[in-house]
Amino acid sequence: MSNDILVITEHMDGKFSDVSFEMVGKAKELASAWGGQAVAIVVGSGVDAGAFASHATIHVDDAALSQFNPEAYGKVVEALVREKSPRLVMFGWTAAGMDLAAWLSARMGVPCATAVKEIGADGTMSCQAYGGKLIAEVAPEGGMAIAACLAGSFDVEAGRGSTAATTMASPVDLSGLKVKFVEAIKPAAGDVDITVQAKLVSIGRGIGGKENVELAEELAEKLGAVVSASRPVVDAGWLPRTRQVGKSGLKVKPKLYLMLGISGAPEHLEGMKDAELIIAVNTDKKAPIFNVAHYGATNDLFEVAEAMLELL
Repeated sequence: MSNDILVITEHMDGKFSDVSFEMVGKAKELASAWGGQAVAIVVGSGVDAGAFASHATIHVDDAALSQFNPEAYGKVVEALVREKSPRLVMFGWTAAGMDLAAWLSARMGVPCATAVKEIGADGTMSCQAYGGKLIAEVAPEGGMAIAACLAGSFDVEAGRGSTAATTMASPVDLSGLKVKFVEAIKPAAGDVDITVQAKLVSIGRGIGGKENVELAEELAEKLGAVVSASRPVVDAGWLPRTRQVGKSGLKVKPKLYLMLGISGAPEHLEGMKDAELIIAVNTDKKAPIFNVAHYGATNDLFEVAEAMLELL
């Protein structure tokens, strides 16, 4: 086993995800401490594989990899990991990363830490648990390990750079795949684009029911804002999916992000962590959102909203 770190990058529509750059930056830091190299792995086509500040970049380009296919990508990643035998393999804690990290862990019998926020020089990993209310410290017992990392945990700029990529064909036979890519279906355009709004009033499960959404809309109108939501609100059908903020929704960067009844699960934080001003209202004093909010209130959200409407 080497002291290298392999970073399995992600891209869509020709653009790499921020977490890919974050992981490369962290991998370089760890490689410096471990005496190894940070190696970016780019699987697929249509991207600038030389966009990373890694010590080395391997680009696997094959016709069968033009669209994300968990079976094809999994086989390629497994082959590279077996060949390189790194100390650590890093994935993003994303839909694709969860799929591939689990595949690799099961196939190779390698321990996998999930929702990773930090990795120490001794290999210890800090992982979020119970929606971010707890941090678990885990330490792999020797040998290779896998880390599925939360977006926003590391410095994104540390991974940006320019390293010539070594391009290669697939190291494994990709004929006869059981999983076939059929079609990528993009969601229909919504009534508003929350990604360009300067102010957002975002509601969570704490709003109680669809009948209370009107209160948030009234407050948003007074503030010159638009109403957005966490996933539970959208899943319940109280607002359309185009209003969802988070990992499985949209990323926003408003000047004001007012949160009513949102606890602050990692998946939601990923979509709004770059807001300039974050104000949280939640009766749970231990809610994770208070760790990132600039201002917070543990009062009843309806009382706060009504009081704000009176002042406005």
